[in-house]
Parts: sequence; structure tokens; C-alpha cells
Amino acid sequence: MSAKAVSEVTGKDIIFRNTSNESLHKGLVAPVYKTTDLQLLPKEHPWLLTEKLVVKPDQLIKRRGKLGLLLVNKGYEDVKKWISEKRGKSVTAGRTTGVITNFIIEPFLPHKQEEEFYLCIHSSREKDTILFYHEGGIDIGDVESKAQVLEVSVQVTDSSLSGVVGLVSKAPKSVQTTLTTFISDLYEVYKRLCFTYLEINPLVVTNDKVHVLDLAAKLDQTAEFLCKVQWGEVIFPPPFGREALPEENYIAELDAKSGASLKLTVLNEKGRIWTMVAGGGASVIYSDTICDLGGASELANYGEYSGAPTEGQTYEYAKTVLSLMTKFHHPEGKVLIIGGGIANFTNVAATFKGIIKALTEYKDKLTEHNVSIFVRRGGPNYQEGLRVMRDVGNDLGITMHVFGTETHMTAIVAMALKKTPIPTKPVQDTATASFLLGSSSQAAPTVSKSRNKSVSSVGSSRTAQNGSLDESLEVARRSDIAPHSLFDEKTTSIIWGMQPKAVQGMLDFDYICSRNTPSVAAMTYPFSGDHKQKFYFGHEEILLPLYKNMADAMRKHPDADTLISFASLRSAYDSAVDAMSFPQIRTVAIIAEGIPENQTRKLIKMAEEKGVRIIGPATVGGIKPGCFKIGHTGGMIDNVVASKLYRAGSVAYVSRSGGMSNELNNIICKNTNGVYEGVAIGGDRYPGTTFLDHILRYEQNPDIKIIVMLGEVGGVEEYVVGKLVKDGKITKPIVAWCIGTCASMFNSDVQFGHAGASAHNDSETAVAKNKFLKEMGCFVPESFDSLGLELKAVFEQFVSKGLIQVLPEMPPPTVPMDYSWARELGLIRKPASFMSSICDERGDELMYAGMPISSIINENLGIGGVLGLLWFQRRLPEYAFKYLEICLMVTADHGPAVSGAHNTIVCSRAGKDLVSSLTSGLLTIGERFGGALDLAAKQFTEAFDSQMHPNDFVNTMRKKGQLIMGIGHRVKSLNNPDKRTEILKEYVRGAFPSTPLLDYALQVEKITTSKKPNLILNVDGVIAVTFVDLMRNCGCFTREEAQEFIDIGVLNGLFVLGRSVGFIGHFLDQKRLKQGLYRHPWDDITYVLPEHTEYEER
Repeated sequence: MSAKAVSEVTGKDIIFRNTSNESLHKGLVAPVYKTTDLQLLPKEHPWLLTEKLVVKPDQLIKRRGKLGLLLVNKGYEDVKKWISEKRGKSVTAGRTTGVITNFIIEPFLPHKQEEEFYLCIHSSREKDTILFYHEGGIDIGDVESKAQVLEVSVQVTDSSLSGVVGLVSKAPKSVQTTLTTFISDLYEVYKRLCFTYLEINPLVVTNDKVHVLDLAAKLDQTAEFLCKVQWGEVIFPPPFGREALPEENYIAELDAKSGASLKLTVLNEKGRIWTMVAGGGASVIYSDTICDLGGASELANYGEYSGAPTEGQTYEYAKTVLSLMTKFHHPEGKVLIIGGGIANFTNVAATFKGIIKALTEYKDKLTEHNVSIFVRRGGPNYQEGLRVMRDVGNDLGITMHVFGTETHMTAIVAMALKKTPIPTKPVQDTATASFLLGSSSQAAPTVSKSRNKSVSSVGSSRTAQNGSLDESLEVARRSDIAPHSLFDEKTTSIIWGMQPKAVQGMLDFDYICSRNTPSVAAMTYPFSGDHKQKFYFGHEEILLPLYKNMADAMRKHPDADTLISFASLRSAYDSAVDAMSFPQIRTVAIIAEGIPENQTRKLIKMAEEKGVRIIGPATVGGIKPGCFKIGHTGGMIDNVVASKLYRAGSVAYVSRSGGMSNELNNIICKNTNGVYEGVAIGGDRYPGTTFLDHILRYEQNPDIKIIVMLGEVGGVEEYVVGKLVKDGKITKPIVAWCIGTCASMFNSDVQFGHAGASAHNDSETAVAKNKFLKEMGCFVPESFDSLGLELKAVFEQFVSKGLIQVLPEMPPPTVPMDYSWARELGLIRKPASFMSSICDERGDELMYAGMPISSIINENLGIGGVLGLLWFQRRLPEYAFKYLEICLMVTADHGPAVSGAHNTIVCSRAGKDLVSSLTSGLLTIGERFGGALDLAAKQFTEAFDSQMHPNDFVNTMRKKGQLIMGIGHRVKSLNNPDKRTEILKEYVRGAFPSTPLLDYALQVEKITTSKKPNLILNVDGVIAVTFVDLMRNCGCFTREEAQEFIDIGVLNGLFVLGRSVGFIGHFLDQKRLKQGLYRHPWDDITYVLPEHTEYEER
């Protein structure tokens, strides 16, 4: 929801902090919450003990004065007593009952009745309305019928407010100037801070000061990224009578962090009917159907997940719903409806993985609560998703009934509520990718024999114009397309954003529709350089240009008349404004949701001035079968084939819901000869174009015979359509249904999935709209369940009268499937180029050897634990973690004189970067420097395993003329021991289960040091032998596995990792000291050259 109410405390705080009007009295406010200690409150607000006070609940309760929820002109002791009596008690306001927990306390303002006024500002699609009445208070009555009204049209460029003087003309003259200035300043704050509603009653003016006594306000939540600083920390409270549960707050937090949409409202914790529905529109329709069938009192929740949530997000959502569902037992058992329409782009099988994971986790509780599950879904890869869901039901022993697109979307509701029988053998749809077969065995009605022509008339071809940017700005729009048509088979578009899947989907649609040229001319994306990207047009590879600048795209593609914007909510406004500055653009589709309403209203105004049609925001787009589709509209090719979207039918539809548009494609295809055109105008309160805009186009198009309108609760657009039907200005039959009929059955306000789906009065309810549309002459079914039957009846009348001719179906051409999608569907297999068994980044959370990164952090495994997982594929004992970390610490550096550090320093001083300098140092590691660990481990291990006496080992190595790796030091000796080796030996002896190889090496050391005191077991040797002891005796490895790791070279890896830390330190040190280019001094070089060289003449 975009327009969300805030508490009175929050509303006043925002206005007081952001209004510079000198006459405004910025009053004192003391909020009281559920846990506020009333005894301590005066310490924070000392004025409570010195002022007469006003106190009232602050929980979005209307008409508090008439409900007796107001205490005025009392001292703090009385206020404290009153709050104590009310807090935690239930109160009924209208038909809603809730518990009072929050209050607002303010100083009492003595004033006269004639000093009270009423002020309200609210927004609509084309204007802001300011209402002022010269009287105020709780007895004001029907203020809208008697207030002075000032309507302020939406302006593309903000201008100063005029007309306020007339607005306050009935107020006492002594305060008119004060009121005029205040209202003007307040309206500027209203616009700038993205309020959508603001009511002050009463507004008191006394002694030339304006006092805001009682305030109600709503903010556009989507504008938070614009107004965060000015708003401060805003908490949007739930409607009165419905306190948010922890589970609801958790889902809200997930939603805020996700690019997907996750919504959950608990209506009745003890209800037996629970839903888990994909799609904003579909979620409302499922709730409607449950209520229509008598399940309103048992409906437990409303919610939706959409926008391609990840497996992890879906799992968390499903787990939360299941935890709520299994809190309380119900004598009749419980029902879980996992439903949804036909997805446009969401991989159904992928999202089902999260749900299946949650179902598996809750197996016992689902059985305990006698839960029956009903599933219906469609969309990409839905057959695989349904198959897996059936298997899970069988494996878990849960009653589960699974259906696909062969079943009407909401038919499972009647089955779940035992209103209709459950089919024993449901009709199976063809499998995903059946379009590859290249023919259709079913005859389907159509209105055109030619697949590569749209039913609409086609004019002369366009001529591309080349030239400068200035010349391109003068390109006239296409004149060969009918005014009532948005698209035809020549429509070409420019895509804003990096959306290769959407582009490829459009190109595949073009090919199956037998278009001669692609519908995508170019892409533009400001964060990428100018280049070309490869796509497929049928079997052929093509290159599409990608421009950094939209002006370049427009100049080089003057025939492109449509912009499809996948810009984010933060940049969608600017990209749309940019697009509309080019006269060639006729249509702009804005996919993003969450665009601030003030920006959307400006776009609408601008589009009207420029003659541009906007589809969206918050939409999947639109489609004209056989001609053009926007982005993901219509889904993947198998759904395009199943719904016959590759050629035109006779039915045009307009819907708010993008997800439901695909369901409409399916319903229309199964009950008529198919779709001629379909548009999802978007779920925001102010869509760029309205139902009426498109229905009037359809009315003018002779090839469209029937119109379908899927409206919803909220707004009044459907009334305008109904009146035009009644007046005879719309003559074509309209099959209409408004979703959201369930809203009137809820005791508290519920915000549905779409921002605009909320009724502000009785006339905006879906029930009232459906009743009105039927009275006006539209064809309105009894419920969404029977929409298809209603449509079929109208269609058959047209066929019987000869107004629609049913023709045989022509099979479309085959479209090759992308390799990546074919592999995801399991249709092909290919050996992988790489194998990895230590890390997986593909899921919601990075995994090291199967362990989530969050668990690694939470369990404090440290660097040692990570090494165990990534190097050895297992979790080592805790003492091993510390051992590995000690090894890294003692090998991190050994001063600037050693060869590796020296090389790093020289390279750094030559001006090279960090990676080059580090590499230079690492390349010196070998048998002479640092690389002795592996060989030391091998030599000591072989001697120990062959039970060779330490003395024999030393003698054997001397006879072979080989050095014993890990023995000897240039500086350290028995008399000057290496502290690093002492630390390691002390830790290992205290932590390891046993150290046989270390004990053996120390015996060798006694022999070697008897000859020379510097032939000690050095740090390389200690690490080598203790590492072997760890691998062999920690219980995590077999003897063979331990040896394999040593042979691979893991010990040298330990030295490389540790010493990299020091090398990087030396690089940073040299840069910080700003050391110049190093040149080795001559006196440190012995030059050895021949004394004489003779050159003989030849």
C-alpha cells in the first residue's frame, strides 16, 4: 500500500519540524505507549505537572470525541488515572473492536468555539483538493457538503498556490491573513513531504497563532527514499482492531529487504482456512471466493508472495504461515490453499522448493492438525513443480490435491470447502516445452487465416530517418497506425534496463507470431557502455545495440515508438520523463512498482500534454496477439501457445493485475476464440492509463467484439465505465468483475496486494461496483469462478448471430528453447566443465562445504574453521581451528630481509599495484624459501612410518647428500631458541590427542644439535610434523586421506596463506612511507667480468 496512515504523534512531529510558518504554534506532545511508565513520564516531560492537559488514544480511531475517548482540561493525576483505566481495555469503534494501548497527551488550549476551523487536504489522480470550513469540532457534520473547496491541478512544474484567500473568505476577517499564509505553507509541506491525506479538526487560531489540536494524516510510503530525512523514523501502525503479530512483522521485514513482494495479514488465528497465494490479484480473488462460499468466519489470513521470490524467501514465508496455522487445533481439521494464477516469468518449480522444504519440516504438525492441502498453479515450469508437490504429499503422508491450468484458478476453493467433488483423474496439460513439437493437435477458433498479419489494418511502411540528434527530435510519430491501436505488427520498442530474459521473450514471441523483424530495436542503460548484445530471433543469432544514452538510441532508431522501462522505482520517473521528451514515442510502459504517487501524477499530466499513453506503473505490461508484447507479458512460449496468443482473437481485456492478465488469457482462450489485445494497467492508485482509456479504444476497433474488465476494490473508475454503457456510448458487451468482495466481510481494514486496492467509502467496495455494473447493463457473473462461463455465453451469442466466424487453427512455427532453460527443465544434460565440492553460492546463502555462512559466523568458527571447511571439506575440532590460526600468525612475516618480502618491497617501490607486488613475493616461495614444509613432512613421515631410528635417519640423509628439511636456522639455535617454535610446541602438546611425529622429530633435533647448535627443528619443521599429527590423530581423516592432503601440497598452502598477510603489509607500508624506486647499491654487488676480450678481424 502506498497511502498509509501515521499516528497523530508522528503526523504532528513531521509538520512541526518541517513547517517554517511563523504563526504555527509548535506544541508540546507526550506520547504514551503500552509499556510507558506513567510515574516516570514527567521526568521526560516536566510540563505535564504544570499544565492543564488533553489526552486521547492515538491508534487511528475515528471520532474519538463522540466515542468518549477524550479527556480535556485536567491535571496530570486525572490524566494518569484515565489512561490507567483505558489502557489495555477493549473498545468498539463502528464494527471494529480493539485494545487501546497508545495515547497522546498535550497541553490544553483555552479557546472560543468561533476560533475553531476545519481544514483537510487530500489527493486524487488529477488534483489536490483543499477543504476549509469556518467552523470546527466534533459536531461539524457533513463537512464535504458545506466546506469551501479549492482544487489544485497537478502541475509538471511546481508553482505557488493561489486561491486561498477565497477559501477562507467566511472566516473572521481578523484571522484571514493568518489562515491564508498558514494554509499556503502547509500545502507546500503536504506536497514536498508526500502526504496523501491531511485533516486538522479543529484548527484553532487565537492571538495570531495557529494551533493544530486534532490531526489525521497519511503518507505515501513509497516516497520514503525521497523524504526519509524530513520524515525521520516513521512507524506505520496497523489499523485499529488488528495489532500486528510478531509473524506479520517478520514478513514485513522480509518484504522490505526483498525485491519480491511478501505480504501477510492474520485475520483469525484460530481459523481453519489458510492461504498461501502467489500474486497480488490472485490473492484477493482466492479470499473473495472463500468468503463467497461461506468461509469468511473461518478465513485465517490474507497474504501473497510474488515477484519471483527466492527459494529461501519462499521457505521463510511458508514456514511462518505453517507456524501460525499449527498454533491452535480445530475440530474439523484445517485447510491450506496453495494457489495462484498463471505466472508470467516466475519459475514455479523453483518457488515451490521453499514451500516443500517448509512442508517437510512441519510434517508431524500438519498430520497432528489434520491439514488438507489444495494446490493450483500455472506458469513457467509449473508441471515439474506440481509433480514434485504431488510426490511430497505422498512421501509425507499428507492429504494433498494438486491441479494445474486445466483447472479454473479458484476451483480448488470449492473442493477444499466441500462444495464440489474433487476430481479423481484431473485432465493433464501438455508438458512444459511441448511447443517444440511444432504442431497442434487441437482445432481452435480464430478470426484470421493469416498468422503474420494483425486483424487491424496495416498502413504504409515507415521510412527510417537518419541524421543528427536535432533532426531526430523532429521525427513525426507514425501515421500508419490506427488511433485506437497501441501496437501493430510493425511496432518496435526501446528497452530501458538490462533485461535479457524479457528481451529474449519478446523476440521469441515475435518469431512465433511470424513477424518479419524483431520488436526490440535497442536497449539503453546509463550504467553500461555502448556495445551490442547477442540474442536469438528464431534459430538465427542477432545483435541488438545497447546505448548508454537514450538520446543516442532515439536518434539511431527513429522508428521506435514504444519505451519499455525496467528502471527501478528510484529512476523510473526520470527515465519516463526522458523518453517523453522525444516526439517519436507514443507509448511508455513502466514496469516498476513503488514509484511515489506525486511522481506518477506528474507523469500522467506530462503524458496528457504530449499525447503519450502510459501503461503502468506496477504492471507486467500488455499484449497484442500476433503483433507485440511488453516484456514478460503472456509468460513463456509454452503459455503463448497454450493461450493462442500468437494470433488475434475477438476479445480484448483490461485488468489492474499483471499476474491475473495471464489467467485472463487462459480463461478467454478456453471460452472464446482468443485474445485480441490485453492490457494490465497496474495496481497503483494512479495508473498511467485507466480502464476507460482502453475500453474506449476497444469500442472504436471493429475487430474487437467483446470486452472484459477485471476491476477491483478501491477507486471509482468502474462507475464511469458503467455510466457510459448505460448512456449507450459504449455499445460492445462488457463482461466485468471487480475483485475484493471479501473486504466488506472483514472487521478491520485490510490492505490487499495492490496499492490501489483499498476502499475509502462504501461506493468503492467491490460488492457495490459489481452491483452497479450489472444494473448498468454489463455482464457480471455471480463470482470470479463463473467469469469464464459468463464470457462463453456472450461469445456463443456472437457466433450464433454470425458476428464472429470460427476458423480452423493454424499451427505456429517452432521456437528453439534456450539451453539454460532446457537444462533447468531437465530436458537435456551436459557434462559440467568444472566440479566444485567446497562452496556453493547459488542459493539464498553462501555455503562452505554444506555449512551456511551465517552458521559459521554464529558458531564462531573463525579463520581456522573456514580453512577446515574449504580445504578439507569437514568441520575440524575446535583445537584444530586455533592451531591453524597460530600457524598463520607465526608464518605471517619474518621481516623485510627475506626474499619474498624483499621482492614485494622492490615491486611496490617500482609503482606496481598490490596484486603484482604480492605475486612477485609469492613467486620466491620454494624449497629454499618457505617451501620446505611439504618436503619436511614427507621426510619425517617416511622415516617414522618405516620405524627408522632417528640416528639412522640422520645418517641415511647424510649418506644421500640430502638436507633434512625443517632442520636448521641461520640465526636461531639451542642457545637462542625461536619463540615461534616454542609457542607451537607448547600449544600442540597441550591440545592434541597425541604427537608421535613431533616426538620423533625432537629426537632427530637432539642428534643434529649435538653437531651444531643451530641445527634445530625450525618453524617449518614444527608446522610440518605437527600438521601430520593433527591429520592422523584428530579423528576426522583416514590415514589415506591424511596422506593425500599432504601429497597434494596443503602444507605449502598454509605457508603461502600466512606469508601473504605479511607481504600485503610490506606493500602497504612502502606505499604509506612513499618510498621511491629502489636501485641496489654498487658496493653490494661483486662484478665479475673477463679481464680482456679480443676482437679479431675477419
